[in-house]
Amino acid sequence: MASFEEVCVSGFEEFSRAVEQYNGKTIFAYFTGSKDDEGKSWCPDCVQAEPVVREGLKHVNEECVFIYCQVGEKPYLKNW
Repeated sequence: MASFEEVCVSGFEEFSRAVEQYNGKTIFAYFTGSKDDEGKSWCPDCVQAEPVVREGLKHVNEECVFIYCQVGEKPYLKNW
């Protein structure tokens, strides 16, 4: 199994800082609805996609960075 660095961020500003911090590395980014206290995202598509994304990460090399970005709560995004 490949090894990579995972960075968890919340929102656009944290995501932008993480991208700057890992400049020069291959970055894989996953944007998902924020998770509740039980660790479940409000976004059903995100819940379905995450295992597939995690499976794909088994094939990346250790020079890669995976940025896991929670985009916010559903009421916040509905007002955009």
